[in-house]
Amino acid sequence: MSFFEVRVAAHDAANRGRLQRGRADGVTLMEKRGLLNRLTHEFVDDQYDCWNGSLRPALAENGIRVLGLHELDADALGFVEEYCEKELDPLLTPVTVDPAHPFPRVINKALCLGFLLRRRRRSALTYTGVVSVPRALPRLVRLPSEGTADFIFLADLVAHHAVRMYHGYDIVSSAPFRVTRNSNLYLAEEEARSLLESVRAELHNRRKGDAVRMEIEADADPEIIDRLRTVFELDPWQVFPVMVPVNLSRLFNVYEQVKRPDLKDPAFSPRELRLTSKFKDLFEELRAHDILLHHPFDSYDAVISFIESAAEDENVLSIKQTLYRTSEHSLIVPSLMDAASRKEVTTVVELKARFDEASNIRWARDLEDAGVQVFHGLVGLKTHCKLSLLVRRDPDGVARSYAHIGTGNYNANTARIYTDLSLFTANPEITRAVHDVFSFLTAYAENPSYEPLLVAPLDLAEKCIALIDRETEHARQGKEARIIAKMNALLDKGVIQALYRASQAGVQIDLIVRGICALRPGVRG
Repeated sequence: MSFFEVRVAAHDAANRGRLQRGRADGVTLMEKRGLLNRLTHEFVDDQYDCWNGSLRPALAENGIRVLGLHELDADALGFVEEYCEKELDPLLTPVTVDPAHPFPRVINKALCLGFLLRRRRRSALTYTGVVSVPRALPRLVRLPSEGTADFIFLADLVAHHAVRMYHGYDIVSSAPFRVTRNSNLYLAEEEARSLLESVRAELHNRRKGDAVRMEIEADADPEIIDRLRTVFELDPWQVFPVMVPVNLSRLFNVYEQVKRPDLKDPAFSPRELRLTSKFKDLFEELRAHDILLHHPFDSYDAVISFIESAAEDENVLSIKQTLYRTSEHSLIVPSLMDAASRKEVTTVVELKARFDEASNIRWARDLEDAGVQVFHGLVGLKTHCKLSLLVRRDPDGVARSYAHIGTGNYNANTARIYTDLSLFTANPEITRAVHDVFSFLTAYAENPSYEPLLVAPLDLAEKCIALIDRETEHARQGKEARIIAKMNALLDKGVIQALYRASQAGVQIDLIVRGICALRPGVRG
């Protein structure tokens, strides 16, 4: 979904601006639109083929059924009528579009139903009706049943209940639909008096951004599709006819609501960090050696404990922390807030962490209210590094620095899913570099070098290319040459070209790319 909200939205904005210049890959924006049209529709078709052709039948074989209204027995229909009257009806606001009632502002990714309506007294005219499906109710409603776990889509109940909402109308046809809007933030950071207030204002606009895609039931009346496409100013390729449900991600509700451990993977228990017996605490062990953890195989509790113990330890004098995407019920943020009354606490909260901006604004304000020094990084850049640095006066009287450097967000929930690394260290060379990075983030104080760390946008790309070139030269000299790289995305033209050169020289390269990859592997030569 974020691919459409961000990547496709940016492409669409450029296309509307008639920017037809060639790109790094030699593909014009118009050519790219053709590729997007074909590939995204094929991808969505494959998703629905998987649900309707494989998953739904397999669930039914195991007594888990997602039913349509026509499949309900008398008991289930009685439940539906009562549910619609008591739970659903109070939350619905039917709209009929006419000169006195303009088309409602449909917010980003809200599930709605569109109707073609005909007044019984003026049967020559058809009207457009719109009802938003309440977000407060589950998208899949559990039906009373014995021996099976039965569900029905909430959108089907809204359609069923529409007859009562639209008194005096005949419902010619109806269809569920959902609109995805441009969710990029457009900030004039150099001119902003307060980045926090600018982000907050732009977040309000995000819900009303230009439409970039509409998903609608495949059997929808063509007139409904045309009317909605006109309202949202969409080209035909931006309309995605789909089999129900319109939002496949809501099917996770089935997994959450059905207690069938026999159909689920066994729960995974990560390995807890255990200190060596001769050390009494983590700080003493870190003075002897670094600790490297691999999440989620190693528990993320060690990272939380590192920060919590720093907040509680009276010997810790200061804490510095970056926050990019932390969880809604974070244990780290309250620890920092609690520590602020007893020691120096500084945080760098990234307000432009896409789709987490609102929660980060709340955390930033709570931290400031607790006495934490809060900064928002550098104008025009995102603070994506994951760093924690504390200064502690140890039993020998020396004030030492201890650092955690991670590749993952300080988020205990996602740390159970994503594979990431955590390095705990008291190495003076590394902790000094981490200290200098914090000075860069809070004061824009640039150092000529941050070695052994690489810092973007100062030297990360340049030194990554230098390391790739080093392996290229090793291969040309007949030496063993190997590159293993793990990243969120690979889009940088210079890095991609360097990897192509290395591959041509005979370097064995393994890339682990979580998201978008613009490098084409396996191309001969």
